Amino acid sequence: MLVQQILKDKGGDGVLCVKPGSSVSDAAKLLSEKRIGSVIVSSDGKSAQGILSERDIVRELGRRGPGCLSDVVDDLMTSKLITCTKEETALSVLEKMTTGRFRHMPVLEGEEMIGLISIGDVVKARLSELAMEKDALEGMIMGH
Repeated sequence: MLVQQILKDKGGDGVLCVKPGSSVSDAAKLLSEKRIGSVIVSSDGKSAQGILSERDIVRELGRRGPGCLSDVVDDLMTSKLITCTKEETALSVLEKMTTGRFRHMPVLEGEEMIGLISIGDVVKARLSELAMEKDALEGMIMGH
């Protein structure tokens, strides 16, 4: 399965972003309200300057305490992004996420961000793919 199919199946309102300079507290509130695990830091909603995840916030809370909530997202975000294209396979994305130990990946078309997929989205796609393969193999064995 290709990333473009994962995005299509996922639907949604696009990628939620916060602007550089936003407070970590505001980003955490957005993560909580939308029940999502990460947010893209972008000045224009099309290019990603970074990504801020729940884990980034919790790690800093554990290290410094609640004072980090008044920091700007630029201070905690991951700025070296690993991205994918819509033509990549779910398996290749899953391998990147597992190797890099991260759970969210921006999808780019050229330089423009067209989506964000999570490891949950990719696992769901792979399970669907495996179920279809299983059914096809059972059908061949049964002579259907």
